[in-house]
Amino acid sequence: MTAFGGAFKGRRVLLTGHTGFKGSWLALWLQELGAEVVGLALPPDTQPGHWNLLKLGMEEHQVDIRDYAAVQKVVAQVEPAIVFHLAAQALVRRSYVDPLTTWATNVQGTAHVLEACRHTASVRAIVAVTTDKCYENQEWLWGYRENDRLGGHDPYSASKAGAELVAASYRKSYFGSENSTLLATARAGNVIGGGDWSEDRLIPDLVRASARGESVEIRSPQATRPWQHVLESLSGYLLLGQRLLERQPGFAEAWNFGPDESGNQPVSAVLSRLTQSWGELRWHVTGAPQPHEASLLQLDSTKARTLLQWLPVWGLDEGLRQTANWYRAYGEKGEAISRQQLADYVLAAKAKNIGWAV
Repeated sequence: MTAFGGAFKGRRVLLTGHTGFKGSWLALWLQELGAEVVGLALPPDTQPGHWNLLKLGMEEHQVDIRDYAAVQKVVAQVEPAIVFHLAAQALVRRSYVDPLTTWATNVQGTAHVLEACRHTASVRAIVAVTTDKCYENQEWLWGYRENDRLGGHDPYSASKAGAELVAASYRKSYFGSENSTLLATARAGNVIGGGDWSEDRLIPDLVRASARGESVEIRSPQATRPWQHVLESLSGYLLLGQRLLERQPGFAEAWNFGPDESGNQPVSAVLSRLTQSWGELRWHVTGAPQPHEASLLQLDSTKARTLLQWLPVWGLDEGLRQTANWYRAYGEKGEAISRQQLADYVLAAKAKNIGWAV
């Protein structure tokens, strides 16, 4: 692939969290772009797992980012030109059960990665991925912008706000001089796509329930989120990484990557649309008490659209169709059609004349 101006071809790239859902898709894309990708993560925590299905054959290190000495050793050994930091404890409900691990992984772990990069001269760019939930949610009807207040009710959301503060501190304290490492953070919406088997997520829960012939338990059918296919957010991360590698310091900031307005939908609407690709679904609303989760969350991606010229490629309906097709192919043949879907996504971007793809 020649996308992103060939910025990653032949580059040594360190990807933390490569065994996770988003990380495994990004590892695939970077490899397709000709990058020399090295992974740093714990083993996959789901069975099956997208990472194992891809069989990329790349170098990887099984390291917990809470272990600074181990992280520093890998970064020094790999000598990457750019680091994509995705390793995290990424589940809201798990954060209620185990807040200390969540805080240690998402805040201290981020500090460990950045500190190791600070002491490795080869690192010229870092893209640290957080979440749309890093904002202090006021249940506004409009989307959050990058300069809105950070916060978070649950340990996961608050820890990701903490990771943003860690990144901002490193940017100002260590990465602010001329010719120093450029550090940006990226905040994306609720991602969907094939290969996700995480607990307490809508589509993985749907896949498991459908396989058992059961009704899907829904906690908050009217909760509204910015839904987008995983490749949408990854295209934003890669475009941001390209700009940093091109030594454009104006892009070393925080960035939102969310869907257009049609992608902001309640859970019930997503379920209804899924029936068009998936067939008959059965779901019910649980009556059990649930820990707090925001009911309304939207992102304003004007900054990315204007300054990065980043645009979504697949709308919500197409993203849902592609997701259903992935799980259908896996269920019927036990195969991951991720490479084909990535190629289809890039072709769709080219057809829309989107800058990074042409």
